[in-house]
Amino acid sequence: MKTLNLHTKAPTVLMARMAMQIKPGMTDKEFLEHEIKAWLASPERKKQIEGDAYYEGKQDILLRKRTVIGEKGELKEVENLPNNRVVDNQYAKMVDQKANYLCGQPVTFDTKNKAFGEALTKVFNKKVMRVIRIVAERALTGGKVWVFPYYNENELAFAMFPAQDVLPLWADTEHTVLDCAVHLFPVYIYNENNEEEVVLKVEIIHGGGIDRYIWEDDTLVVDNDATSGPYLTILDEKGKPTAYNWERIPLICFKYNHREQPLLCRVKCLQDALNLMLSNFLNGMEEDVRNTVLVLHNYDGEDLGEFRRNLATYGAVKVRSFEGSNGAVDTLEISVNAENYKTVLELLKKAIIENARGYDAKDERMGGTPNQMNILSMYSDIDLDANGMETEFQAAFEDLLWFVRVHLANTGVGDFTNEDVTVIFNRDILVNESEAIDNCGKSAGIISNETLVKQHPWVDDPEEELERIAAEKLKAVEEADQYRAAFMATARKTQEPAAGDKTPGGGGVNE
Repeated sequence: MKTLNLHTKAPTVLMARMAMQIKPGMTDKEFLEHEIKAWLASPERKKQIEGDAYYEGKQDILLRKRTVIGEKGELKEVENLPNNRVVDNQYAKMVDQKANYLCGQPVTFDTKNKAFGEALTKVFNKKVMRVIRIVAERALTGGKVWVFPYYNENELAFAMFPAQDVLPLWADTEHTVLDCAVHLFPVYIYNENNEEEVVLKVEIIHGGGIDRYIWEDDTLVVDNDATSGPYLTILDEKGKPTAYNWERIPLICFKYNHREQPLLCRVKCLQDALNLMLSNFLNGMEEDVRNTVLVLHNYDGEDLGEFRRNLATYGAVKVRSFEGSNGAVDTLEISVNAENYKTVLELLKKAIIENARGYDAKDERMGGTPNQMNILSMYSDIDLDANGMETEFQAAFEDLLWFVRVHLANTGVGDFTNEDVTVIFNRDILVNESEAIDNCGKSAGIISNETLVKQHPWVDDPEEELERIAAEKLKAVEEADQYRAAFMATARKTQEPAAGDKTPGGGGVNE
């Protein structure tokens, strides 16, 4: 096996320690413990966890309590009033919309080297394309996400690490070069009493391989159940192991934006307000005479709790007259104006779409038969945001393709180090097919057929379509040649008797 761009050197001293100006007497292990402890309680990680939780529907409204003012002015929780906790997850809709817009269609690679293109297609198969789609989703919920290339049964594979599971130690302020990284993740095990326990595993990913620990009582304890060492170990013909490491740290950061800010930061207050308005509306609709404010006149009893129970059980109440005053029960009605709620809910949903920079599929511009300009106008916000996200993803793919090139060279497929390749994100956008096809037809003869085929809305694979067109043209030429040959043969047969036409017997003309 060729060992291009691999090395077996030991890790160097952490550059981040110098950048952080840690006191000279602190060891690398103490430095990491200090950093991990601070990171676990950091506001940045809290936002990343919250972004994932909101996507799954675990939102603040679920913790809501109905309260009243107590005798001393303090708030007290009450349980006998309607307390709806409704989640209308428009945030998750925006995440899916933006992720599918950029990465819903498979990513393609444009390169002049056909062998390189075929090799990339094999590496980035359907399973990897699914990982890329998930990477886009988790980049939106966490602000960034990590991709870890590794070998699985001699095949190059890619693992996805959520933002809240990785503590990066950057070597630069632009967050482009990693010094090392900490991967912390939970593992569920059963103890001696067959009880489930959670163990926090820690992987220190650096230039010399991976060191594995367990996070216990704010300290790093060596994990005896996992082996620390290089990224790759190969056995030679005699069974002797040789350790290899990548020249670069195999951890690539895919960012949603250069600030690494989750999408939830833009819309959290709006999403919470939407949930609150819906919950309040349902609370108002559920409040009736049996659980709202009742005004009693000469009630025949003293216990108000008993009055509530009798009313709920029998639907009736007993009153009496006293000193000429008749007993009665009045209610203070709570009128719910549905139109007001409807107006506010529409405004909140529209605000979420605008602040998340998505698009409204029910936009008025989509009524009837919209032209392409109306469609592009509706997609303008999400397209601009996707441009920034694609810029970050293009930079990440450049790092990822370095590992792919090394893999292809090491496995004997070919050395494509100096081969250029363009990563194309096929954005999933609505098009007016009739207008697009008409424009392609009008452009025939002005631009190349290859460009026309790539722009045609019915074509998914331009190269395959061009091959089909070439095959059809070749078949048409062959059929034309066969027809021409058959026509010439028929013509010759027709002409031969006329050329040799003679009178029977060989005699002359009788006069």
